[in-house]
Amino acid sequence: MTTIINRYLTLDEFLKLPETKPVREYINGEIITKPMPKGKHSRLQLRLCNSINDITENKKIAYAFPELRCSFGVRSVVPDIAVLKWSNIPFTAEGEVPNDFFIPPDWTIEILSPEQNSTRVIDNILYCLNHGCLLGWLIDPEDRSILVFRPQQQPELFRGDQPLPILAEINLQLTVNQIFAWLKMIG
Repeated sequence: MTTIINRYLTLDEFLKLPETKPVREYINGEIITKPMPKGKHSRLQLRLCNSINDITENKKIAYAFPELRCSFGVRSVVPDIAVLKWSNIPFTAEGEVPNDFFIPPDWTIEILSPEQNSTRVIDNILYCLNHGCLLGWLIDPEDRSILVFRPQQQPELFRGDQPLPILAEINLQLTVNQIFAWLKMIG
């Protein structure tokens, strides 16, 4: 279950608070605790990050970060996976990845947990798209579907062997069935 803390803080005040587990997001002046990931969620998150990074990291195309806090506009959100194009990663002067990201991801991926409010998750995806994100996925393990969001377009529901839209720079082909097949680990 998602917990909402109705203590009004500014975004700057929220960002000064210590990180917690489970992670909290700052949305419209409210602090919202995300549910702890469970088995299916963790498995899909890891396999999807690895699939993206196996293709993009060495070629410096993009990088998929699990549970990366992205603070921009008036929100601080933590997508299950935040994919940033390499050119958009704000590397430090030493060429290292920074701790803090004050930009939206180029591709935001959320994996719906059974106790999560889908409207709240969709709201975060739409917020990212309204601030420059190019692609959003809402993966629903129970329904075995993926709802895809793009700027200025109606969402599309993908099922079965439909190929999924990916950022143009990433040479990766995935179908909904391929993603959900990752859940099966024996037999």
